[in-house]
Amino acid sequence: MPRKDRIDMFGALALIGFSAFLGFNQVVIKVVNEGLQPVFWAGLRSAGAVPCIWLLMRLAGKRPVLRREIWPAGLLIGVVFTAEFLLLFKALDLTTVTRSSVIFYSMPVWFALAAHVLLPGERLTRNKIVGLLVAFAGVVWAIVDRGGGAGEASLAGDLCALGAAFAWAGIALCARGTKLVEIDAQSQLFWQVAVSAPLLLAISPLFGAFLRDPEPVHWWGLALQVVLVVSVGFTIWLWLLSVYPPASVAAFSFLTPIFGVSMGWLILGEEMAPGLLGALALVTLGLVLMNRQVPQKVR
Repeated sequence: MPRKDRIDMFGALALIGFSAFLGFNQVVIKVVNEGLQPVFWAGLRSAGAVPCIWLLMRLAGKRPVLRREIWPAGLLIGVVFTAEFLLLFKALDLTTVTRSSVIFYSMPVWFALAAHVLLPGERLTRNKIVGLLVAFAGVVWAIVDRGGGAGEASLAGDLCALGAAFAWAGIALCARGTKLVEIDAQSQLFWQVAVSAPLLLAISPLFGAFLRDPEPVHWWGLALQVVLVVSVGFTIWLWLLSVYPPASVAAFSFLTPIFGVSMGWLILGEEMAPGLLGALALVTLGLVLMNRQVPQKVR
């Protein structure tokens, strides 16, 4: 498909669907955590994704870029990817999907703040600063509000979700600010899963027994994560970024925490306390403001 200068109907529906898919993804992680130790199965997920991504690239006539000069950046993004999913899977083991979604999907806030300092051409505008402050207030509200029937209001879980959001922003910085910017996005993803698989599996014994009375649904959840989420889902996301303007694609990010909170409530029956809904509203408003396009003045 040729590159486009705006989001068309297909692109809008695809991005809305992907946002819903990410919200459902948190539910899957929460459910599988009941049968498999979080860090162990995060490692299994990465290990299973390595051959899947390699196969998808070969079907497209490509190979992962593994040049010597890419190794330092590739290892770095793999380590940060390891930290992200160690923290996210632990967060969903300790707290609810509704709480984790509000905090984890604040990632664009932390990326914008870091990019302002570290990446040329990524300066904070007035809209972005206002949006950043509003979303930051929402994250603080979500973490500080411990009551109101919000379910598992685990401070440790909330802080793990925040750390995962920081690591996700770190992955974006690695992809934009290192040698990885010279290679295709699927090769970047290959580096992330190839490095994280042995690291996560190596440290997983520190987090307890590998199995927690697993049932078939837990193994099906693992397979779904390997094939649909990491291998296919992330590839589709990268494809959308290659076809549509990145700023327009990013504007749909505000839908993801809404879907995450909604699916935690709808599928898992988690409660949505007024304080959590208020925090979600602030984070969503902040993301909207950060991605709002300022009309150019006609001279």
